[in-house]
Amino acid sequence: MVRNVLGGVLAVLGAAAAVASPFRPWYASRLGREYRLPDLFGSGGITAAHPNLLWSLFLPFLLAAALTLLGLFTRLRTVVLLAGVLALGCTVLWAVRAAQANGDALTIAADGSGVRTGAGAAAAGGVLLILAAAVMTGRVRAPEPAPAGPVPPPPPPPASAGPYADGPDEDDWHAPASYGAGGASGGYGSSRPGPYGSNEPEPTTPLPTIRREKG
Repeated sequence: MVRNVLGGVLAVLGAAAAVASPFRPWYASRLGREYRLPDLFGSGGITAAHPNLLWSLFLPFLLAAALTLLGLFTRLRTVVLLAGVLALGCTVLWAVRAAQANGDALTIAADGSGVRTGAGAAAAGGVLLILAAAVMTGRVRAPEPAPAGPVPPPPPPPASAGPYADGPDEDDWHAPASYGAGGASGGYGSSRPGPYGSNEPEPTTPLPTIRREKG
């Protein structure tokens, strides 16, 4: 965050210096906006023709300022670097062509007859823009989400315990000792221990009734 703020300040200062440089004298008393842009790419070098504003050195520096604003808003270091290279490159190319027109030499004189502050501001603006691109951190990429791992299979269903899985255990269930009057053996009547310790069925046949006759 601090690096982006510092880089933004340097970029704004560099763009301001670059876009204001054509309105200051570049060599002797000639302003930067009085140099034709095609003279930088012609083999004849700098001429004495005075162009309009948008066909002069003002155009590349205006484009450099626009690229600077675009790079700051989008936080793209490459765009700011491109603006710095454009501003510094145009200044160096002008120096080469101006030297050709002055006997392959440029002078810096205290009386103002040589290179002036306009060219210096343009060069300083390009250097500040390149430095701003180096200081800025640019966009911070969001961390990529971790790849999703394999989904574990669902747990197997519990083993079936038979028709009475939800009821009491089979080992805890016992049939009753008897059902009604028949008992556990399915017979009728109840059982009682016999004389030798075994169960004997209780007789269920009623004894005959003896009637006494009247005499």
